[in-house]
Amino acid sequence: MTKEQQNHSAKEADIEYGLVGKLQDLKYTYRKDIRDRSALELNFRQKFESLNRVKLTDSEFDKLLTEIINPDVFKASNHLRKRNTFIREDDTPLHYTLVNIKDWCKNDFEVINQLRMNTQNSNHRYDVILLINGVPVVQIELKTLEISPNRAMQQIVDYKNDAGNGYSNSLMCFMQLFIVSNKTRTFYFSNNNNKHFAFNADEQFLPVYTLAKEDNSKINHLDDFTDKFLAKCTLGEMISRYMVLVETEQKILVMRPYQIYAVKAIVDCIEQDRGNGYIWHTTGSGKTLTSFKASTLLKDNDAIEKCLFVVDRKDLDRQTREEFNKFQEGSVEENTNTKTLVKRMLSTDYADKVIVTTIQKLGLALDTKNDKNYIEHLEPLKDKRVVFIFDECHRSQFGENHKAIVEFFPKAQLFGFTGTPIFEENATYKTIEGETASYKTTEDVFQKELHAYTITNAIEDKNVLRFHIDYFNGNKQPDLTSLSHKMAVIDAIMKKHDKATHQKRFNAILATSSISDAIEYYHLFQQNQREYAAINPDYKPLQIACVFSPPAEGNTDVKQLQEDLPQEKADNEIEPNVKKEALKTIIADYNTQYNTNHRIADFDLYYQDVQQRIKDQKYTNADYAYKNKIDVLIVVEMLLTGFDSKYLNTLYVDKNLKYHGLIQAYSRTNRVINDTKPYGNILVFRDQEEEVNKAMIRFSGAKIEKAKEIWLVDAAPKVIEKYQEAVAQLTQFMQAKGLACSPSEVSNLKGDEARAGFINAFKEVQRYKTQLDQYTDLNDTQTETIEVLLPTDDLRSFKSVYLDTAKRLQAEQNKKDAPKDVQQLDFEFVLFSSAIIDYDYIMGLVAKNLNNSPSSKHKMTRQEVINLISSSANLMDESEGIIAYINDLKIGEKRSEKEIIAGYQKFKDEKAAKEIQTIADKQGITALSLNAFMDEILNRMIFDGEKLTDLLAPLDLGWKDRSVKEKALMTELVPLLNKLAQGREIAGLNAYE
Repeated sequence: MTKEQQNHSAKEADIEYGLVGKLQDLKYTYRKDIRDRSALELNFRQKFESLNRVKLTDSEFDKLLTEIINPDVFKASNHLRKRNTFIREDDTPLHYTLVNIKDWCKNDFEVINQLRMNTQNSNHRYDVILLINGVPVVQIELKTLEISPNRAMQQIVDYKNDAGNGYSNSLMCFMQLFIVSNKTRTFYFSNNNNKHFAFNADEQFLPVYTLAKEDNSKINHLDDFTDKFLAKCTLGEMISRYMVLVETEQKILVMRPYQIYAVKAIVDCIEQDRGNGYIWHTTGSGKTLTSFKASTLLKDNDAIEKCLFVVDRKDLDRQTREEFNKFQEGSVEENTNTKTLVKRMLSTDYADKVIVTTIQKLGLALDTKNDKNYIEHLEPLKDKRVVFIFDECHRSQFGENHKAIVEFFPKAQLFGFTGTPIFEENATYKTIEGETASYKTTEDVFQKELHAYTITNAIEDKNVLRFHIDYFNGNKQPDLTSLSHKMAVIDAIMKKHDKATHQKRFNAILATSSISDAIEYYHLFQQNQREYAAINPDYKPLQIACVFSPPAEGNTDVKQLQEDLPQEKADNEIEPNVKKEALKTIIADYNTQYNTNHRIADFDLYYQDVQQRIKDQKYTNADYAYKNKIDVLIVVEMLLTGFDSKYLNTLYVDKNLKYHGLIQAYSRTNRVINDTKPYGNILVFRDQEEEVNKAMIRFSGAKIEKAKEIWLVDAAPKVIEKYQEAVAQLTQFMQAKGLACSPSEVSNLKGDEARAGFINAFKEVQRYKTQLDQYTDLNDTQTETIEVLLPTDDLRSFKSVYLDTAKRLQAEQNKKDAPKDVQQLDFEFVLFSSAIIDYDYIMGLVAKNLNNSPSSKHKMTRQEVINLISSSANLMDESEGIIAYINDLKIGEKRSEKEIIAGYQKFKDEKAAKEIQTIADKQGITALSLNAFMDEILNRMIFDGEKLTDLLAPLDLGWKDRSVKEKALMTELVPLLNKLAQGREIAGLNAYE
C-alpha cells in the first residue's frame, strides 16, 4: 500500500470512528465483537429466540438459516416484513417474525464495523453495518474520495457481484439500503436484484438519493444525515413504511424525501381531522407512488370508511389502476361502470377500502337527477368518514363534483395532487362558446397547501429535465390555419426531426389546435413524404400516427373520455361523419403499418396501443425501432396531460397554450432516461414566447431571468462556448503530457493516472457535443464552428480511443492498488452509445461498402467502417470480433447482407470452438463435454453448480483439488459465456465474475 493510500485509509478510519460514536449517541448498541459470519449468526439467533420466545436446537437453527437465506433480494425483503412459519423437529409449526413488524421502534438496533464474511473467495470488509434485531439491513460505505453518485453506486454493484461477498449466501441477503458518504456528501439507495441494480451503455437508472428537509433543502453532511435519517425509529419507519416492493417487477423502491413528507402530511391531516389540503408535486415527480402509499396507509386507519382515488378520465383510470396494481398486485379492481363503483363503495371487504375511479363515474353516482338512483343506495355512507384523493385536481369540471361531494359527505376530507395548481392568474378560460369563465382556484377547493415540490425543485434534483425551446420564425403567414402555414411546419419538422430526436432515438408529439387541423396535417405528411422518397431513394419516411376522440354517438367510454377534452368534444359536433371517416382511414393506415387490427368501434384499444408504442420504444435496435415505433404522433388534446414516456423528448406545438395547459403539455418531454436525453425539446410554431414566460414566472415563483436560468438549457452560443472550453482543456491536458492533441497520441500517455485524466477531459467534450447534436436552432455559422473545433473524423477517432482506454481502466478500477484517480472514474458509457450504429446497421454497411471492387469509389473504406464500430459503446462487447471478421473479408467478393451475417456467425462459432478446445485441453477435459456444459447454461440462462461437479468427475479429484479446479475453469469460462450470451444475465454466474 502506498503512503497516499495509507493516509486515505487513516482518514476513512477516522470517519468510521466518528460515525460509530454518533450512532451510539442515538442509542445504537455498538457490537465490536461481531466481526465475522459466525458471530453475526450467533447474535441473530439470540435476537430471534428472544423475539419469538422460543429456544431452537442447533439443527433447527441451521434449518431456519437454510430456509430464510435467499439470494433473491426481493424475496428476502418480503420475508423480512411478514409473519412466517417454520416446522420444528417435532413437526409442530412455529409462527415467527424476523423483526418486530408491528412496532419497528421496539427492535434492537445495533451497529457493527469491519465485518468480514470469512468465505474462501472474499477479502472484503464492510465498513459499517446496521442491524435490526440481528438482521443486517443497512450498509454504510465511507470514502474520502470525491466520488460521483454514479460511481458510488457502481462500487456497491461491483462489491455485490464479487465472488463470496455474502449477499446471496448469508444474512446479508436481507440488506435493504446502501449509504455512501465521504462525510461532506452522502447518498443512499435501495438494494435490488441484479436486473434492477446494474449499469449498461444503453440505460442507467440511478435511484441514488440525497436526503432533504421539508423545504427541499439538501442534507449532505454525514453527521446531519445520521441525525435525520438513522435515528432508530426513523430508520425503522423508512424500511417498514416508505420502501415499496413492486411485485410485478420484483423491484424495491425507496420513496424520495418529498414523497414521504407529502404522505405524512396527508396522514397527519386525516388522523387529526384537520380539513382538506393539496399537494403541489410537479409532473414527473412520481405522484402515483405517493398517492398509492397514502391510500394504502389509510387502509389501516379504522376511523376511515373508504378512500377513493379519483382521476379524470378512463385512460388515466386504467393507467393509475395498473400502477397501483404494479406496486401491489390486486390492490384495486376495475370499476366497469357506475353500478360497480357504487357496489364497491358499499362493500365492507378490506380489499374494497381503497378504490380508484374516474370523476365522471363518481359524478354519476352522486347525481340526484340520475334515473338509476345511485345516490339513494349510498345513504349508509352519508355520515361516514370518507377520504377523496384527486389526481391532477386542476381540471375545469371539478366544481360541480366538488359541490356534490361536500353536500352528500359532510364528514369527507378532500386531498388533491397537482403539478400545476390553479391560481387567480390562470383561473380564467374561454368556454366553447367563446365566453370568459373561471375555474375555482386550487386553494378555494382544498383550503391549504400541505407540501410543495415544484418543477424548479425537480430540475435541481435532476428528477426531470430542463427544456430547450426553439421558436420557429420561418413562417410569417398571418393565417395559422392556411395550407402554406402547415406546409412550412411540415417542412421544418422533416428537416429538424432527426436532430431533435437524436437520430430518431426518441419520438415526438405534434399538438394541433383542432381535429380538422390534425386530419389535414396527417394527410399532408403522407403526401410530402411520398414525394420526398420518390426523389431520395435512401430516405426512410417518418412513421406518422394520429389520435383524436371520435364522435361519441352514445358510446359511454368516448363520452367519459371527452369530459376532459372540450375542444375535441366541440369539434366532433361539426360534421361528425367527416371526422369519423377520417379516423377510420387513419386507423386503417395504422393497422397496415403495424400489423394490427383496430377498429373505430374499439377506439379505446387503438388509443392504448398508440400510447404503449410510444412508451415501449426500443431504440437500441434500429430494425425494431423502424418497424414498430411511432416517430411523430399528431394529437389535439389527448396525451398532453397525464401521459408519461421517457422515450418522448420532442413536442411540436401548433396551437395556443397558456399557464397550466402549457406546462402540462411541455412536461410530456422532460422524463429522465440518461445523458443521451439532456433536455425536453419544444419547437413552437406560434407566437407563444410571452405565454411561456408568464407560465414560467407563475409556476417557478421567480422573476423571468431567474426562471429561464432554472427551466431552460443554455442557448446555443453558450453551449458552443462550453464545448470550445472543453476542447481547449483536452488540448491543454495532452500538451501538458508532452503530446499533441490527437487520437493517435492517447496511447502514448504514461500511467493509469494520465489515462484517467484523458477519460475525464474527453467525457466533457462528448457531453457538450451530445447536447449540441440535438439543438434544432443552430445556424450554418454555428454548425461550421462546431465542426472546426473538432472535425467529425477526429471526434470519431477520439471516441474509439476513449472506449478502448475506458475498457482497460475499468478492468483495473477495483484492484486494491488502483490509483485514486482510477478508483473514482465514472465512464458514462451511455454518452458514447449510438441510436443508429447497431449490429444490423453495421452488417448493412459491410454488405453495401465492402462488396465493391478494390478500384471502385465505394462510400466507406474498411478502416472507416472499423472506426465507426470502435466509436460506439453499443458494440463495445462485440467490437473486437466484428473488426476481426471485417479484416478477414476480401473486398470485391459479392455477398448479400444475409450472407454477411451468416458468415459472421460462422466466424464467431469457429473462434469460440477454438477457445473451448484450448480451455478443455488446459483443464484436462474433452471439448465435447465442455461444449455440452456450456450449451446447458446458455439454453437455460442458469448456472447449475452440480453440472460443474459432473463435468469434472472424470478427473477423480478430491474436494479441495476439485474446488481449485472449478474456480480456475470458471475464471476462463465466464468471459466467454458472457460474450456468447451477448450481455444477458445468467442466473447464478455472477459469483464467478
